[in-house]
Amino acid sequence: MSTSYPQQLMLPGQAAAPGGPVDMTVMYLMHHGFRRDLRKFAAAAPATPVDDRATWRALLTRWDRFAGVLHHHHSGEDAGIWPWLMARADADERATLEAMETEHDEIDPTLAACRDLLAVLADEAPGTAGAGRSREEVRAGLSVRLAEAADRLGAHLRHEESEAMVIFQRYMTPEDWKAVEAEHFRSKETLGQLAYMVAWIAEELPTDVLRGALDDAGFGMRVVLRLGRPGFARLERKAFRRLPG
Repeated sequence: MSTSYPQQLMLPGQAAAPGGPVDMTVMYLMHHGFRRDLRKFAAAAPATPVDDRATWRALLTRWDRFAGVLHHHHSGEDAGIWPWLMARADADERATLEAMETEHDEIDPTLAACRDLLAVLADEAPGTAGAGRSREEVRAGLSVRLAEAADRLGAHLRHEESEAMVIFQRYMTPEDWKAVEAEHFRSKETLGQLAYMVAWIAEELPTDVLRGALDDAGFGMRVVLRLGRPGFARLERKAFRRLPG
């Protein structure tokens, strides 16, 4: 008897969507958000005048939102997904899973460096930060670090989507994933935090994908999105207002 697996979501920029028993839509929606955000930050840095401190402060606030979501996501993988799979994988598969954690560790310092430089431009860094460098030099350094962050995170997401998710689908069942997700990925957010997160996920999604995700999630999620979109949009306008268009 043949097994019918869910159709996996494939979004622009995504490397792969390996087939299997677990619907990984939420995982790929998160990856889409991470790619989108780093692209927008990389474009905003050179476009924002160095003395526009209000916009730099908004960019710093927006960066902290992005970094918080990414940290929660990676922490869930490191504490939940990779150890669960390591206990079942063969030697070659374990090498791939170990690389996932190593790549997380390599990405973190680059993200921290981006945040430090944003804080200098927002005038919210310690007094010694940025010492001896002009604001133009700090902005140039930020552009370099953002490009590095995009490259490293992009390579990691491609590696995860094309190889680690194959291992995931080989061993996980929907019931296994539900248990891991509940323990390591679900957090007790306030309604406001949840509303922002849903709006963050929805940003720049293809219309048919967003419609399908909302249909699957139910009417309540449409209400949450409606609550979250105004605040999300206000911060987007402030942070990315210097972007063309």
